[in-house]
Amino acid sequence: MAVQKPSIPKGTRDFSPTEMSRRNYIFDTIKSVFKLYGYQPIETPSMENLSTLLGKYGEEGDKLLFKILNSGDFLKGIDSQELTGEVNTNALSVKMCEKGLRYDLTVPFARFVVQYQNEITFPFKRFQMQPVWRADRPQKGRYREFYQCDVDVIGSNSLLNEVELIQIINDVFQKLSVGAIIKLNNRKILSGMAEMIGHADKLIDITVAIDKIDKIGIDAVNKELEEKGIPREGIEKLQPVITLSGTNEQKLSTLKGVLAQSEIGMKGIEEVEAILSYLSGLGAMHVDIELDLSLARGLNYYTGAIFEVKAKDVAIGSICGGGRYDDLTGIFGLKNVSGVGVSFGADRIYDVMLQLNLFPESLLTSSQVMFANFGEAEAAFCLPLIKTLREHGISAELYPDNAKMKKQFDYANKKNIRLVAVVGESEMQGNKVSVKNMVTGEQVDVPTTQLVNHILDAGL
Repeated sequence: MAVQKPSIPKGTRDFSPTEMSRRNYIFDTIKSVFKLYGYQPIETPSMENLSTLLGKYGEEGDKLLFKILNSGDFLKGIDSQELTGEVNTNALSVKMCEKGLRYDLTVPFARFVVQYQNEITFPFKRFQMQPVWRADRPQKGRYREFYQCDVDVIGSNSLLNEVELIQIINDVFQKLSVGAIIKLNNRKILSGMAEMIGHADKLIDITVAIDKIDKIGIDAVNKELEEKGIPREGIEKLQPVITLSGTNEQKLSTLKGVLAQSEIGMKGIEEVEAILSYLSGLGAMHVDIELDLSLARGLNYYTGAIFEVKAKDVAIGSICGGGRYDDLTGIFGLKNVSGVGVSFGADRIYDVMLQLNLFPESLLTSSQVMFANFGEAEAAFCLPLIKTLREHGISAELYPDNAKMKKQFDYANKKNIRLVAVVGESEMQGNKVSVKNMVTGEQVDVPTTQLVNHILDAGL
């Protein structure tokens, strides 16, 4: 049998201990902010019933769903004629696949809320940090398996929730030292724009196209709009709006004139103004907030405020996004329950922080202290000391083998262990430990009774 070359599917990754230390730093930071604002954790299964997922992300989103073949005879019940001639792959896949990997955490959350509506307290504030899967084309900053860190509040229409989420975004990126811009828009404004050009029925087509403006440019967007049946006159009316420049106040002032005849458009402007007014009362923020009328967020379920966060110093796409959804739970039978949430893209945040060298060096340290191994007697002497250090919250380990000192020191250096404790015969007799600082080269004898304080004072 030929030796199999180890590999993983495209768009997925392995993570080394160093990478996991950095990733956990991001997760822990985000989680700490979520908890600070009173949000509670939940988890949902990696797979959902396909019926739960289909039709929730638009036509393009449905194409990116990973479907799971039914176990056993997945062709059972399928007529042989369906497998020959011109095969309807979509219809066939639904018959062979009852389940699919979750595309995001929002739709499973809506399912969760409806399923457990009698057991949770509304407004329900949840956060969820789990992987999602999309059958997208892998490229820089885009993966087929990646983590989302979602935070949502459902069961409240108040715009104070939007304000709180913006504060959460601000706090997360401030703690991570990532410069960022929150791009803000409102789907009601987009609906008003669709009304303005006389094509309210094509809102989804318009938003899907506009949402690609950063990726494909204004000319390609206009071409797509034309292909969707929007006349040239309507496309021309959109141009000054989606390319509007100036301050947030100037943009809103212009919009009020353009959308004066649209009730829903004016409602969207009113909501944006209210959010910005609340934020102005909070003083200076770490992130910038920019009204961006080209922001559409292509997902069908957004109905109000929409957010997208871009890193200031790295061109990598959005690192956080979300918005208001007024009736997502309605598709599962629970009507008129509004929610709003955002999702942090941990993988892209990682790439940004790595490129900007923002991870603390201390993350690379596996243990604070390593005890060298000189033999059985010395190891037996060290074990109670190591136990005491751990009881005081100091990470410590004993090199497992009685190897040459160079090998043991090399191990400590490669693992970025700053202190090496050396215990030989003379140290045991004197009830002390020789502690070497691997950074400075300094080596001092420390009585065993003072070892804990010595290491704590080192500040490692």
